[in-house]
Amino acid sequence: MPIPEQRDLEAARGIVAGWLARRLPGASDVEVGPISGPAFTGFSNETLLFDASWLPADAAERVTEALVLRVEPTVHTVFLEADFESQYRVIQTLGERSAVPVPPMKWFEPDTTILGAAFFVMGAVVGRAPTDTPPYTQGGWVLEETTPAQRRTLVENGLDALASVHAVDWKDLGFEYLDKPQYGRLGFEQQLRYYEASFAWASPDRDPPPVAQATLDWVRAHAPTTDPEITLCWGDARINNQLFDADCRVAAVLDWEMVTLADPMMDLGWWLFLDRHFHEGMPAPRMEGFPTREEMVARYEQTSGRVARDLEFYEVFGGLRFAVVMMRLSALLVDFEILPVDTDMAVNNAVTRVLADMLDLPSPGPAPEAIS
Repeated sequence: MPIPEQRDLEAARGIVAGWLARRLPGASDVEVGPISGPAFTGFSNETLLFDASWLPADAAERVTEALVLRVEPTVHTVFLEADFESQYRVIQTLGERSAVPVPPMKWFEPDTTILGAAFFVMGAVVGRAPTDTPPYTQGGWVLEETTPAQRRTLVENGLDALASVHAVDWKDLGFEYLDKPQYGRLGFEQQLRYYEASFAWASPDRDPPPVAQATLDWVRAHAPTTDPEITLCWGDARINNQLFDADCRVAAVLDWEMVTLADPMMDLGWWLFLDRHFHEGMPAPRMEGFPTREEMVARYEQTSGRVARDLEFYEVFGGLRFAVVMMRLSALLVDFEILPVDTDMAVNNAVTRVLADMLDLPSPGPAPEAIS
C-alpha cells in the first residue's frame, strides 16, 4: 500500500551529526542521540526530536541541547503555498525582537541534498500541547489530568499569546515579505483570492463538497469591503499549536505554516471556529472550566485592547479555510490508498458539520456518537 515515505531514523542520526559538526566551528566530538518523533514526510512538516552534545573549542565541559529539526514538505503538501524559509525567519525575528513566546531558532539549511529537502533546527521547549489525536476534548492530558480552573487558565493564556502576536509592529520587524500581491490587495481581498485558489487546488478531480461550496459562496457574498486593520496573523491560531508549562501557561507558540498579514479578527475567528470544531464537531461535551465563546472574546479584547468585530464572518471564513484543508487531506489519503476512492471524508467531517449548523445548511451526514 503506497504511503508517505518513512525515513530511516538511524541513518538520519548519522547525517544530522555530520551536518551539525559542520555548523559548530571548532567543536569536537559531536554526538546525536536517538531520533524520535513523527517520521512521515509529506502531510506536514516532518519533525525529528533528538539530543545533541559536543565539546566546544577551548572548553572543558561538553554542551548538551535538546533540539527539534523540521523538514520542509515537498510533493504531498497540505497547503497551496508554504514558504518554509519565511516560517523560519518569522519565528527567529519574533524570538529576538518581540514578546511572543517562540522556540529559539538555531539554523536554517537550504541544501536539499542533506535530508532531501530544506530544514531548520530549533531548541526544544519544555511543555505539552493539547492533542489532535485523540482530540483533546475526547482524551489526553487536558481532559484527564487538569482541573476546571487549570483549563480556564490554559485557554486564557492561549488567548493572551494570540494577542501578543497581533501586538507586534510587523513593518518595524520587516515582515513585508509576507505580502502576496499576486493574490490582490493586502487585506481580505488577498486572503479570499488565496483560498479560492486553494479551494480549486485541494481536490481538482472531484466535485467540491456541498457544504464547502456553499460556505465559499456565503463568504464571497458577505466579504468585508474594507480592512480596518492589518497585523501579523499567526494563521493556525489554536491551543493545539501552543506548548503549555506545568502551570498551564504558554511556553511557546508553534506551527507558523499559515502565517500571513491580515485583519487580526481572522485569527480570532479561526480560534473560535477551532473551539467549536473540537467540541461541537466531534461531538464532545464542553469541558468544565473552558471559557464560553463570549468569555474568550472578552478575554481577547481585554488583553489586546481591541474591540472584536465581524466575528460571525471571520468564524465562517475560518471554517472555509479548514474545509479546504480537509479536502486536501482527503485527496492525499485516497492517493496513498489509505482511504477508499469513495470516502466521504471531505464531505462529512467535523468541519463541515459545524459549518452546516452555523449557516443553516442541510447536514452533510451523521456525526459519531458524543463522548459521555
